[in-house]
Amino acid sequence: MKLPKIDWQKTDGLVPAIVQDAATLQVLMLGYMNAAALKKTLRSTKVTFFSRTKQRLWVKGESSGNFLKLVSLEVDCDNDTLLIKANPIGPTCHRGTTSCFGDEGATGVGFLAHLDQVIAARIKSGDKSSYTVRLAQEGVTRCAQKVGEEGVETALAALSAKNPEFSGEAADLIFHLMVLMRVKKLSLTDAISVLEKRHAPKK
Repeated sequence: MKLPKIDWQKTDGLVPAIVQDAATLQVLMLGYMNAAALKKTLRSTKVTFFSRTKQRLWVKGESSGNFLKLVSLEVDCDNDTLLIKANPIGPTCHRGTTSCFGDEGATGVGFLAHLDQVIAARIKSGDKSSYTVRLAQEGVTRCAQKVGEEGVETALAALSAKNPEFSGEAADLIFHLMVLMRVKKLSLTDAISVLEKRHAPKK
């Protein structure tokens, strides 16, 4: 990953760095970086800040183990603010919450990415008290059958049911499709990548 061009003089040697969850895009925290912190972040892939109170470099998670693993880094149009996407290892905030801006969790489309992570974790756990685990262990054929059933129910609800009922059926379809993708060793991201390529501007 290349070192971005930053106007350090304009910002007295420190720039704000906004950190987002790379999967859900939820804003996790805001910190500050100097040139040394940025270089260490790029070299170690562990997000590192400059602590204004301790006046030293500070690796997020150095005491708690809740690191932020760097995925990507961008600078804004004025070259004085960083946007970092990272995979959080545990809660980001020292209060034990997912984000320093509260623990509501990802919302909207971002919630789907969170749900995809939950599905993957449950399948890995092997806990047979979980419907997700039991369905996944029945294999691809059964999971595909469930997607087919839910697809038919969704289509029928679109024609005959009221919108809240239709929304419920659509939610069931999305959930079962996500389970099937995980059983196929894929994730929601794979489907999104296909859609992104299909809708990319023509060169």
